[in-house]
Amino acid sequence: MSTLRTSALAPGSVQSEIRAMSLLSEAAGGINMSQGICDTEVPAVVRDEANAAIRNGNNIYTRLDGIARLRAAIAADWGKRHNLTLDPDREIMVTSGATGALYASAMALLDPGDEVILFEPGYGYHANTLRSMRVEPVIVPLDYGSWSLNIEAVRAALTPKTRAILINTPSNPCGKVFTRAELTALAELAIERDLFVFSDEIYEHFIYPGHQHISIATLPGMRARTITFSGFSKTYSVTGWRVGYVVADAKWLPSFGYFHDLVYICAPAPFQHGCAAGLEQLPQSFYADLAADHDRKRLQTMAALADAGLTPHNPDGAYYILADATPLRGATAAEKARDLLARTGVAAVAGSAFFRKGGGENLLRFCFGKRDADLDEACRRLRALAQS
Repeated sequence: MSTLRTSALAPGSVQSEIRAMSLLSEAAGGINMSQGICDTEVPAVVRDEANAAIRNGNNIYTRLDGIARLRAAIAADWGKRHNLTLDPDREIMVTSGATGALYASAMALLDPGDEVILFEPGYGYHANTLRSMRVEPVIVPLDYGSWSLNIEAVRAALTPKTRAILINTPSNPCGKVFTRAELTALAELAIERDLFVFSDEIYEHFIYPGHQHISIATLPGMRARTITFSGFSKTYSVTGWRVGYVVADAKWLPSFGYFHDLVYICAPAPFQHGCAAGLEQLPQSFYADLAADHDRKRLQTMAALADAGLTPHNPDGAYYILADATPLRGATAAEKARDLLARTGVAAVAGSAFFRKGGGENLLRFCFGKRDADLDEACRRLRALAQS
């Protein structure tokens, strides 16, 4: 009798609900508001530079930490936005998306059995990446609805096995932007307990009125213990290019590079040139216009959801909205998402994908990072739900 089997991890590894709804939307010919694809127009300078890089022969492996041009552009950007001076040769590594940055840094800094604090609702890929390394995610819920941080709940969740805190600001799925007071409290706790902080800031340019993006690495005492990852997928609408980066203290980068090289080799070479051109040539007005355009889409989508009877939570940033799915048919959020798709042709993601078992069953997540025509049609269809 054969003893061949899957690994101990594999039976619990299933396709994410986000991917499942994207496939169902495609099969139904629906409007996909489930996955954060961000199918808006790529800035011309970014697209044209990537095309030129292909024509000019930049199609082979780069250095494992990325091309010098992009690392220099990232350092210059951080200098302007965060008033931090980075060494592009020792403190920046270009990665295969922000997910590659998380994977490489977690492999380098965490051991099986370690614990990492994560917040709920949260992006499932964070927790599942850690679980794939046999690192234990310890979930601390944000206050429901306001999504505010309870620092005492964080402190209560710490154990001798805790090695890090992972934050996502602005966050997926609820659009929370951590305030300076919240980040300061987390920073003080990290210093007190000698913890790393992993900070996913991929949505840093999607900030709405009344809120400010603050990178926790800029707070006193935090630069050496903060691992910041971000990228260009959302900002430049190039989610398929897989170009991200990690910023960290120089002592950690060689280990990150080892694991990133082992799995990914490097981020796609011509696309690195395209992203570098964006940082070098796009004016600051591009980023302000990006936020303003998505703020308009946020308000448009919230109004349509309210008219449909799906009361929305108002996000501070990013391009997702969590909405109350109580009026829809089904016992679970996954069933409600499928009911919505069947009745309107609009795909959303079950809120349960972002909570522990039993949570989020009356929530759906909608992505409004869509082309105007598609978003207009999606909103029209959602409003029609009230008459169905």
